[in-house]
Amino acid sequence: MRKFNKKILLSLLIILLLTLSLSACEHIEINYIEDYIGEEAFIEGQLIVHYIDIGQGDAIFIQERNTDSTYNMLIDAGNNWDGEFLVEYLQNEGVERLDYVIGTHPHADHIGGLDDIIEAFPIGTIIMPRVPANTRTFEEVLEAIANKGLRVTSPKPGMTYSLGEAEFEILAPNSDSYSSLNDYSIVNRLDFGNTSFIFTGDAERASEYEILEVFPEESLRADVLKLGHHGSSSSTTDEFLAVVDPQYAVISCGLDNSYGHPHWEVIEKLEMENIEILRTDEMGSIIITSDGEDLYIEREFEY
Repeated sequence: MRKFNKKILLSLLIILLLTLSLSACEHIEINYIEDYIGEEAFIEGQLIVHYIDIGQGDAIFIQERNTDSTYNMLIDAGNNWDGEFLVEYLQNEGVERLDYVIGTHPHADHIGGLDDIIEAFPIGTIIMPRVPANTRTFEEVLEAIANKGLRVTSPKPGMTYSLGEAEFEILAPNSDSYSSLNDYSIVNRLDFGNTSFIFTGDAERASEYEILEVFPEESLRADVLKLGHHGSSSSTTDEFLAVVDPQYAVISCGLDNSYGHPHWEVIEKLEMENIEILRTDEMGSIIITSDGEDLYIEREFEY
């Protein structure tokens, strides 16, 4: 009888603790989606991709963790006013050094906070397209690079870089001249085990068609596609989407933004292809973790 009472008391205590934990977190709902990607995991460690909610702009933080070390990469840094927030965000993730910083193209909503990032952290390699912009924002980034004694690496399609156990390949830009500054965007594909991601900056139709001409289809498949130009109809052509064939489409855009991003044509296209849509304006920051085989997607709703 005494043992029975102990079991009852233990059960009641566990229920009480669970109830208190849930009530303390009821303002946040976290959903996890787990999808089988490959047949066999052969990577020890994990890759974590943060699509950071900064409103109307892009900022993507990628971290590869393995038993030996941690490697960090940042693609774009939002607007000028996002710099301080992003520095704090990375510090909270334990970042002490960025192995790679990519400024996809010199629009203010992509490189605005890069000067703060460059000033705050030791940087390994900075990759930016060879295209100037006559803006103070662009000048501030160049000044920060010069003040740190760093040099800019130009993107060369087909060039590959290691990020720990992960590897990324430059897919674009493939020309020296475009009518739209967006098409100068650096596009890259990141592989980790059996999982893959494509990051597009603001690349539009011209760049997408060039990528399809230059690279074989099998090298363009990806489980996760970050849509070009915040889900604008100027990007994500039928042909490009069909070849990439993603399971998930991530859209980085601001809530009720004045551009109407993402455009309804793109959303309709994704829905018709049964591609799951992940939007920062609806979900906040989206964090996708890969163990080389499975993807784990964390979504946080605060209310």
